[in-house]
Amino acid sequence: MAATQTEPAVETVTVKVDGRAVEVPRTMPNWEGNPEPTTVLQACKHAGIEIPHYCYHPKLPVAGNCRMCLVHVAMPGRPGPDGKPPMSEDGTPKVFPMQLPYEPGTPRGVIGCATGIIPGMEIYASSPETREMREAVLESLLINHPLDCPICDQAGECKLQEYSVEHGQPESRFAEVKVHKPKAVDLGPRITLDAERCVMCTRCIRFTADVAGDDALGIVNRGSYNAISTYPGQPFDNNYTLNTVDICPVGALTSDDFRFQMRVWFLKETKSLCTGCGTGCNTVIGSRENKMYRYEPRRNDAVNSDWMCDAGRLDYKWIGRDDRLAKLRGPNGDITWPSALQEISGHLAKAAEGSVAVVTSARQTNEELFLLNKLAKRYKALTDSVPRKGEADHLLVAGDRNPNTTGAQLTGITTKRVGSRLAAIAKGIASGKITTLIVFGEDVTQHGIDATLLGKLKLLIVSDILPNATTKKADYLLPGCAHAEKRGTFTNVKGRVQKFTKAFEPPGDAMPEWEVLHELVHAVTGLDGFNSIEGLFNQMAGEVKAFKAAGLTWAGLGDKGTDVKL
Repeated sequence: MAATQTEPAVETVTVKVDGRAVEVPRTMPNWEGNPEPTTVLQACKHAGIEIPHYCYHPKLPVAGNCRMCLVHVAMPGRPGPDGKPPMSEDGTPKVFPMQLPYEPGTPRGVIGCATGIIPGMEIYASSPETREMREAVLESLLINHPLDCPICDQAGECKLQEYSVEHGQPESRFAEVKVHKPKAVDLGPRITLDAERCVMCTRCIRFTADVAGDDALGIVNRGSYNAISTYPGQPFDNNYTLNTVDICPVGALTSDDFRFQMRVWFLKETKSLCTGCGTGCNTVIGSRENKMYRYEPRRNDAVNSDWMCDAGRLDYKWIGRDDRLAKLRGPNGDITWPSALQEISGHLAKAAEGSVAVVTSARQTNEELFLLNKLAKRYKALTDSVPRKGEADHLLVAGDRNPNTTGAQLTGITTKRVGSRLAAIAKGIASGKITTLIVFGEDVTQHGIDATLLGKLKLLIVSDILPNATTKKADYLLPGCAHAEKRGTFTNVKGRVQKFTKAFEPPGDAMPEWEVLHELVHAVTGLDGFNSIEGLFNQMAGEVKAFKAAGLTWAGLGDKGTDVKL
């Protein structure tokens, strides 16, 4: 009988948090994922108590410079000559609250993010002494802070606002003139700095140097005139600059793209994925009234941590373009969906085996590629996708610029050599063997199947989002949806299957491609059971070898996805 495998026991330490004994892991992962002694801040969070902080971020090196996480603690006494620690009258180990050495009796705080716990420590996370320390630190931070919350983009997401309410004093005692610093500074092509709002947490500096690998930011001047700056004459310009906007706890760094566009409390947030490359960064879409206003990274340590690249973050404007394909078109002009699907099904029913080819985009979902492959098998059709290659970087950007090439391969719509069959499809059209071409999400005139070849076809069915030379030649033009307008899954370059959800409605006649394909597959092959995206995914997961081996289900994917073996 095989030995039962068990998880290794986690070594714990007992500490008291606000008088309650808590078992806390002795070590926790640091910003690089390596084990380090658990800190006071982490121990309190483990106990369900949030310690306010500015400079601390779980994915950045510890700096310990904002002092907002100061906490009053008591340490167990050192062993005496007999080797035993001092004991209280009730028989428990005696602890000694920390005090200032030059002012006996005055409580001394420790930096919660940088102080490791020890057995027997008592943490007074909510004591009057701790509250007084927070009030003093916050008062210091607010001394020179401008009173411009009504016009600040960070309003609604600002930790200075939140902590002022929770830990601040009711009125300011400051009677001097505030220090004024530069405002609306173009720090780089995508970032604006308001130096007066900065609390010098240095998150942006540490991210840029330690995560992005571009030591571009630093501190200039001294004392209350400190300011974040780049090297003189050098713009802050790498592919990850906008992450500093996300991690800035106040309104010092703002995105030029989102600046003054929308109040954050009006935005609806939807969990989604970036479609810029094969990494599949987890994102949050901020939208209102059928318009997308911003992308933000959503934490997934198995994919993108807390980050995403600037190129992917800004790759959404096409969704709201004025020339979006929104009208369903047939050979004789505008047509309704029922009529279009009936006519297309009728044409396909007459098509001979080998006379059909399918060119689809690796930007389509797993479900859509699965259904297209069902359709292709019915006619023993040649199928392929269009490759998109670029330069990968050291952090998140993949060389594969399609979000779902892996899904196209796993579902069988293309081979490991993506694009290798396009020439054969062009040759088949030229010879007259291929008379029907189905194109989803690609302009094939840019990939060896020009307008002259398209003119030789008896039937050209095209689904796309934006107009191009192929959509102009289509006999049936089926307006499709952006990923933000439908639900589905992608499989990233490492084999992680992840789902995304619908943020807003598509324009006009546009319909999710999987719904259109479901009707065509049902009409042509008789296969059914794909009436919901959940049902379709589960059906696909039972047929696609890699998905079946991983035991995938829609519900089992959760918000962060599941890996399959490639």
